[in-house]
Amino acid sequence: MIVSIVLCGYSVGGILAPLIGIFLMPTFGWEAIFWFAGVPLLFLPIMYKQLPETASYLIRTGKKEKLIATLAKVSPESHFSQNDEVIDLKTQGTKVPIIGLFKENRAFSTVMFWTAFFSCLLMVYGLNTWLPKLMMEAGYGLNSSLGFLIALQGGAIIGTLIIGRLCDKYGSKKMLVPMYASGAVALTLLGFGGNTLVIYLLVAIAGAATIGAQNIVQAYVSQYYPPSIRSTALGMASGVGRTGGMLGPLLGGFLLSVSLPIHLNFIAFAIPGLIAAAALFMVPIKNAYQNENDAKEEITKVHVS
Repeated sequence: MIVSIVLCGYSVGGILAPLIGIFLMPTFGWEAIFWFAGVPLLFLPIMYKQLPETASYLIRTGKKEKLIATLAKVSPESHFSQNDEVIDLKTQGTKVPIIGLFKENRAFSTVMFWTAFFSCLLMVYGLNTWLPKLMMEAGYGLNSSLGFLIALQGGAIIGTLIIGRLCDKYGSKKMLVPMYASGAVALTLLGFGGNTLVIYLLVAIAGAATIGAQNIVQAYVSQYYPPSIRSTALGMASGVGRTGGMLGPLLGGFLLSVSLPIHLNFIAFAIPGLIAAAALFMVPIKNAYQNENDAKEEITKVHVS
């Protein structure tokens, strides 16, 4: 749930972008959008100052005071002091972490996660880039088309928060598979038009099932692998996914260039959703890292003296 909340920041920015476009483009032209896109750079010094390092890094570098302060924020109900003995527990792992993704019967799961990330990010970046244009091709004005982009990101936020909590209760796989499938259905129905309110609802569902699902699947991957290779697992899956993210806009541009019927364009973006659903469905839960072993695998441990 915490990871899901943090990743909603992506969709908040996705909502602000078309809102700014609606108000600025008629007066200042499209170039003004890029000036506003640079504003977040001003927050970098604040982020550098406020974001903490990991506990293991603070231990290795001897920054005990910062470590105690960070732990106090993470767990306010606990009591930490400079007199506490802090020990960095070493975990056994391969010298090449990526190999660990394919050991202990995790090879198939790794490939399926990569497939899901690839398919989902293809949908996410393709829709973010081309949804306004696709809706204009379907007969909607520019402002209405940008409004659909807001609905897409709004659906992503709502879907992330609701499904994120359900994942904590029932498990990520049980929620993500139908989520991807519902996105494919929503995108397919979008191509056939209909009542404006229904179209907005379908776009919101598509946002929840693409961007929202991508937010949650990252948390799922981080829980699926042992602590020693979690960063590698998530980094590799995200890297493979970015390949799909590059192909998404290219696919949308190609589809529009060949002047296909509008419903076929939406179906083309729906197919990766079905592929992602099938990939996650085949991920074996039995090979997931067992949480009850967390105490043995933690990188750091605090002994109160």
